[in-house]
Amino acid sequence: MRKVFLKSVREKLLQMRRDVLREMNDDLKQGREGHKEEGMDAYDLASEERDREINFILTDRDREKVQAIQEALERIDDGSYGICESCESEIAEGRLSALPFTRMCVNCQAEHEKEMKAARRFDDDRAYRRLGSADVEEEGS
Repeated sequence: MRKVFLKSVREKLLQMRRDVLREMNDDLKQGREGHKEEGMDAYDLASEERDREINFILTDRDREKVQAIQEALERIDDGSYGICESCESEIAEGRLSALPFTRMCVNCQAEHEKEMKAARRFDDDRAYRRLGSADVEEEGS
């Protein structure tokens, strides 16, 4: 891969990491300052709790994004950046420009997402059947 492209991707990844870490830090500060529960009714407290849960989910996603960025920087350093982890072909520069921490080419990513969707559907079906059979057992008792 061209050195100029790798250098620009490295800078983009470093900037993304700085931005995500700054957002996480701002959210933490805002969360600490937002705990003024005096004078709040039950609805306000429930809304505040829901907001905290959403922020927790977003923070997990941000941590995963920082980890993905760090791993991409490590792949640049070890020379494996831009190689699909599934089929080992080169990932298109356009894809890397749009999503610089990606690990797979478009085709392998689409296949991976299709497999994940099928697995989720299977898990949902199993849970539904389990719940349905539990209801039948309770009615028969």
